[in-house]
Amino acid sequence: MSALHRSPTDALLTIPEAALRLGTPTRFVRRLVAERRIGFTKVGRYVRFSNADIDAFIAAGRVEPIDRWAQRP
Repeated sequence: MSALHRSPTDALLTIPEAALRLGTPTRFVRRLVAERRIGFTKVGRYVRFSNADIDAFIAAGRVEPIDRWAQRP
């Protein structure tokens, strides 16, 4: 598939686009990159994110609820 015919789901996101998707400031996304807490792709000197990178970061932060009543003796 050529670059001209890629679907929007295959597109790499910029830092501002990733921040918008995460609902965070761009500074937070830059910190995630600096701390290597999110996957990213280097394109020359530019940092880009795939949708899979964003989805994996969101999934890694998922916290399951606990049922406090089920834990009682």
